[in-house]
Amino acid sequence: MANEGRKRNRLTPWYIGIVIVLAAVTFVGYRFWAGDCPAPGAVEFIVLAIVPAVYLTLMYLTLTSQE
Repeated sequence: MANEGRKRNRLTPWYIGIVIVLAAVTFVGYRFWAGDCPAPGAVEFIVLAIVPAVYLTLMYLTLTSQE
């Protein structure tokens, strides 16, 4: 009853998630760049490219399935 007048923004989870993913990718990228013992190239690619791509795909599918 309290939320009848307010319409929830459908993109709020998208914004929150993209901020978290960008912060995580930036942090991990910095750690790879500044670390004394860099990670293998495959691990860097998975963390910096595959994980954000999967997240964006899942969020897009979630957004399009909402009414």
